[in-house]
Amino acid sequence: MPLTTADFCHRARAVHAARLAVVDEPGVPGGLGELTYGELLARCDGMVSALDELGVAPGERVAIVSPNAAKLLIALYATTGSGRILVPVNFRLTAAEAQYIVDDAGVSLLLVDPELDERFASVTAPRRIVLDGEQDAALFAPAAAPREWPAVAEEAPATINYTSGTTAAPKGVVLSHRSHWLNAATVGWGFGLTEGDRYLHTLPTFHVNGWGLPLACAALGVPQAIQREVRGPEILRRVAAHGITLLCGAAPVAATIEQAAAALRDAGAAVPGDGVARMVSGGAPTPAAIIEQFERTTGWEMIQAYGLTETAPVLTTNRILRSEGLSPSERARRLAAAGAPLVGVQLRADEHGEILARTAKTMDGYWNKPELYRQAVRADGWFHTGDGGTLEDGVLRITDRKKDVIVTGGENVSSLEVEAVLYQHPDVVDAAIIGVPHERWGETPKAVVVLRDGVSLDEQQLIDHCREHLAGFKCPTLFEQRRELPRTATGKVQKFLLRETGAR
Repeated sequence: MPLTTADFCHRARAVHAARLAVVDEPGVPGGLGELTYGELLARCDGMVSALDELGVAPGERVAIVSPNAAKLLIALYATTGSGRILVPVNFRLTAAEAQYIVDDAGVSLLLVDPELDERFASVTAPRRIVLDGEQDAALFAPAAAPREWPAVAEEAPATINYTSGTTAAPKGVVLSHRSHWLNAATVGWGFGLTEGDRYLHTLPTFHVNGWGLPLACAALGVPQAIQREVRGPEILRRVAAHGITLLCGAAPVAATIEQAAAALRDAGAAVPGDGVARMVSGGAPTPAAIIEQFERTTGWEMIQAYGLTETAPVLTTNRILRSEGLSPSERARRLAAAGAPLVGVQLRADEHGEILARTAKTMDGYWNKPELYRQAVRADGWFHTGDGGTLEDGVLRITDRKKDVIVTGGENVSSLEVEAVLYQHPDVVDAAIIGVPHERWGETPKAVVVLRDGVSLDEQQLIDHCREHLAGFKCPTLFEQRRELPRTATGKVQKFLLRETGAR
């Protein structure tokens, strides 16, 4: 039996047809409401047939530009399961950036969310369909009877995921059916997914296909509630309404949830999910101070995860059961590490401190860019992550991106270390450290911070705070307040943009 994405759909149909599968975002044109897994798979069957009628053959690329939506899940299941290749496009990109991806991937069919149609009106493909319930009526109509999907080889490409990344050049990461299968299974283990869970899609599904959770949830019959926009109060409302037990997101998502939960507690109200829900944080290391505050305020459990698009994506998870009886501060300190490798993952640090990974589920290459693949994966088969880190007792702790290490006066400064200290300040909700030119020292650390609502920047207060916890050469000498930091879909700060706009 080949390992394919269709396996998860077939099990959902066979075992969980009567269970609730999806609660779509209400009030969106073309939305599908609530569907059982049987109803969801009937629409997948309909899409497979519609792709046949459109002449989109197995191996051809289907791109979709959409926030989280039931139709995005159907497209993921049906296109990959029937041998087509899905190209999920980050809906936060510009039209020109999206057009580059469509052209680079050689897309045959482009699907566009109705709320994004105007913004991406200039993006063209041989076929373009808006998911408004009218243009796409045939594409998402349920089939009258179950149909057999074409056989697919496990080494065949399933998706091409373009890295928005922390640099400016997008690359199409080719992930095979085998990669998807192994990732979904091992992520399910690492996050403790069970048939009793209820999952909220706060993580953008377009990003590395929701880390494999759409597939894992289907296999276990886990209900999936769709959330298109990340806002703390709305997340808590959906957690209460749907009995959510699991969701994912980066540190800024945790911050907006924590602030909304704090407002509830201040008003004397209970926080939904207290003692039940767990959140997986990934994309960039979540500082211990944020973890401790998040768990204390929400009553939820936080799990840390680490990986890259190229590694399909999750490499490590860090889950510490409350039964271990650690103090909140010690628990948060340990949870701030990236964690232990998943099954099928090997990690090591090279002589320069860069983390290398070898996995059973790594990418098959960069689409149309074989030379970049050879640079990332050397002859020995180890993928060079670009992250600095340490491995101790099998646990990975990320120290910094190689290119984000600041060299000031000949001393190396980890931006992550300084950011962690800034997060300890009660007024700081988001922070990034970049190196900017300095006549004497070559580089000097600059802090770009987002402060709690209503708080103004007090540079001396932040300088004093940093000096309490850091050596003098590590402390920022420049500060800038912003309303938000530029981030990728996974929450990684795009520091190249900060350097372009903030070097002074």
